[in-house]
Amino acid sequence: MRPTLTSSLKLSTPMPLTLHPAQVYLRSLSAGSRPTMRQSLDAIASVLTNGECDADTLNWASLRYQHTAAVQAVLVEKHSKATAKKMMCALKRVLREARKLGLMDAESYAIAVELPSIKSSKKLRGRALSQHEITALMDVCTLDPTPQGVRDAALIAILRGAGLRRAEVVKLELKDFNASTSAVEVRGGKGDKDRTVYLPTGAIAFVEDWLTLRGRRPGALLCPIRKGGEIEYRNMTPQAVLLILQKRAQEAGVDSFSPHDFRRTFCSDLLDAGVDIVTVSKLAGHASPVTTAKYDRRGEEVKRRAVQSLSIRKS
Repeated sequence: MRPTLTSSLKLSTPMPLTLHPAQVYLRSLSAGSRPTMRQSLDAIASVLTNGECDADTLNWASLRYQHTAAVQAVLVEKHSKATAKKMMCALKRVLREARKLGLMDAESYAIAVELPSIKSSKKLRGRALSQHEITALMDVCTLDPTPQGVRDAALIAILRGAGLRRAEVVKLELKDFNASTSAVEVRGGKGDKDRTVYLPTGAIAFVEDWLTLRGRRPGALLCPIRKGGEIEYRNMTPQAVLLILQKRAQEAGVDSFSPHDFRRTFCSDLLDAGVDIVTVSKLAGHASPVTTAKYDRRGEEVKRRAVQSLSIRKS
């Protein structure tokens, strides 16, 4: 059952940004993480107030155990365990800011966040795309005579060829792409870490086709396009990437997949090709090869073949 709206759950007057626990929390995040966590807080506020509040208008300091417990129950029912866990983490961080700002006493805070843990599945979610599926996605883009078709082909080529997160691909600028060296500079990736990745030759051709249409005006590498075909020289949103891929998947008859599945495909294919895991980890921007190892789908047969290189002779 959802918690009901009470007068204490809605701010009676606007709160200064420096004292607003949700705003203080959001400003502590990287620019790439902020929109996603903002959406999570808006969703939580909506659940608590039956759609009457968002992250700005909810009185976070008034939340107590009955509210946080009810929210967690709703989130676990509506979302995957991983998503619910991420959203509850955001809620707890906001309440911690409320306590640090003196808006919530220590006892109320401790009780409100004392919730049973959400156990995420250890199995990696998502899937890797087959070469047939990737070809089908590229075909529907290249057959589309509109500017969107050219842009979407470049987008998919970058996601598949460089394994970028969607929050990273939308931040790419024209200056970040160097066709002569195939290098792409990824700025402000996860953890605000920069890295250099490289596109395969086939992917460069699709990006160059898009740049012929886009022009060399400084700014976002991949841009929104209006219905009339006019290019808007600004960055796309991660949500726009998701919608584009969903549309192209439907057109191509490809089973549902997420933007992150291109990263899974990228890592899996490189590992299948024998690239060492440290190099794959660096290209993917993982903090540790341990994370990269979760994408290894090679199985027992590859391990069996690997040991055949060891020489043990009978005298």
